[in-house]
Amino acid sequence: MQYKNEEVPRLFDKYTTSTAFLEALQEAGVSYIFCNLGSDHPAIIESLAEASQKGIKLPKVITCPHEMVALSAAHGFAQVTGKPQAVIVHVECGTQNLGGAIHNAAKGRVPVLIFAGASPFTQEGEMIGSRNEFIHWIQDVFDQRGIVRGYVKYNNEIRSGKNVKQLVHRALQIAQSDPKGPVYLVGPREVMEEDAERIIINPALWEPIRPSALPEEGVQEIVANLVNAKNPLIITSYLGRNPEAVNELIRLSERLSIPVIESVPNYMNFPSNHPMHCGYLWNSQEQNDLLSRADVVLILDSDVPWIPLKNKPSEHCKIYYIDVDPLKEQMPLWYIPSQRFFRADSYTALQQLNRLLERTSINQEVVRKRYKIIEKIHCEQRKNWREQEQYREDVITPEYLTACVREIVDDNTIIVNEGISNYEVIYRHIQAFRPGSIIGSGAGSLGWNGGASIGVKLAMPDKKVINLTGDGSYLFSIPSTVHWMARRYQTPFLTVIYNNRGWKSPKLSTLGVHPKGIANKINEFWVSFEPSADLAKIAEAAGGAYAQTVTKPGELKEALQNGLQALEKGRSAVLDVYLPSVEEE
Repeated sequence: MQYKNEEVPRLFDKYTTSTAFLEALQEAGVSYIFCNLGSDHPAIIESLAEASQKGIKLPKVITCPHEMVALSAAHGFAQVTGKPQAVIVHVECGTQNLGGAIHNAAKGRVPVLIFAGASPFTQEGEMIGSRNEFIHWIQDVFDQRGIVRGYVKYNNEIRSGKNVKQLVHRALQIAQSDPKGPVYLVGPREVMEEDAERIIINPALWEPIRPSALPEEGVQEIVANLVNAKNPLIITSYLGRNPEAVNELIRLSERLSIPVIESVPNYMNFPSNHPMHCGYLWNSQEQNDLLSRADVVLILDSDVPWIPLKNKPSEHCKIYYIDVDPLKEQMPLWYIPSQRFFRADSYTALQQLNRLLERTSINQEVVRKRYKIIEKIHCEQRKNWREQEQYREDVITPEYLTACVREIVDDNTIIVNEGISNYEVIYRHIQAFRPGSIIGSGAGSLGWNGGASIGVKLAMPDKKVINLTGDGSYLFSIPSTVHWMARRYQTPFLTVIYNNRGWKSPKLSTLGVHPKGIANKINEFWVSFEPSADLAKIAEAAGGAYAQTVTKPGELKEALQNGLQALEKGRSAVLDVYLPSVEEE
């Protein structure tokens, strides 16, 4: 229900389209606006200033010197809270400067509202906000919305203050409905300057679409096949975005002794210390034994459950696929040989499966035998991983580094992981077992880690945030902007750089296609960062962070304690840890 301005108190002396836009964000529960302002935002700045002067509550503004960091921070905040935030950028230039962050939000299914101004469309002073700077001609483009059209769920232009609130609430409703994702609004300067009538929107009428469930016959079919399976298997990647779904998955796994594999996870989907947890799949170049022997595979929330070139189930395996986006309509090439595809919320679907299993006759002897077999696989796997963590005098291995980080992790820690070439190593050896304790971007554009850490810390200021990143991902994150923001907004976190002085991933990609090629023969992949920059000092200079470079194994544990001590004093810390060089491996 909406009310005209004469029926509600007048809070602002000057009420414009921009004022209504900001009020709509407040009504929708947005806490922060991550801003990089420009010549298109005078009306927004005026409305924010009047609200500040009069004590009118609006979302808090976070000044972001780079748009990639702004959207990554909104991304991280939404991941750990489920609540979308707003990002304001400058016309098409700021939109383009969002860079890979818009890819990350889209592919990671993270809700966020992005607003960009647009160059004025008048030049003779016909309207307030008409062109008065040379840049207004330069930044006027034919299709600004087209820059992000392939990555957003919804885009629109604000043409009037009379319905701007409806557009904001509709955009956020779409952003928060599965599959979730970013939305984009654009508003020309004259429109944002226009006087508007004040209305109040009831956010309860703009709720996101409710979670969908499995059809009853689908529940019965899946349960029947899991109960009768000899070697069932569960694979997931992002089920843990809802921590409650993790507990339901544990119930299902334990009831039937079904092993669980996490494929390219970007959340903690199943406790690593659980006997039914059987490891991770990344860019696996060998056949996974459990996958090859499986006769029934249940896939829950996974874009890439396996890479079929080298690793896939048998032709006789029955596959059931449950996902909020089962057709992957934004992926031009995608298919798996699934018996059934279901568009359903994993938490809701698991509740349905577990309820039916409670009423289903199960051969407990078969379940007990399978449990012992899987538990043995789990234990042997962990023994092998522990052996990889051994201390060496000559070099810091990524396995040993992760094991040392694990020692400083407690129940109050959230890990932000953008290790890339060490991504699987981090998941294996950090051994996450608490829902919500580790997150990844869910996508492939590097540089998410720094802004995401700020967003997580803003959302959960009492948490200890540890950012694990490669040196390439660290540089992509615009660390000067990240650590300036961390100091200004009091969001300290610990960054540990897995520094191999180069891009290891392109080297691995080349070797995956040309294992005996010329590049391997001459050891030239054009990925080296030598001579290495003093990465930790960037954060110290830009944001007063504690900075330490660690080159010797014997220095590592003390350095991690130094970083924790800095956090306790409200100061970020960056540890630049030297691993074997990309050229040496």
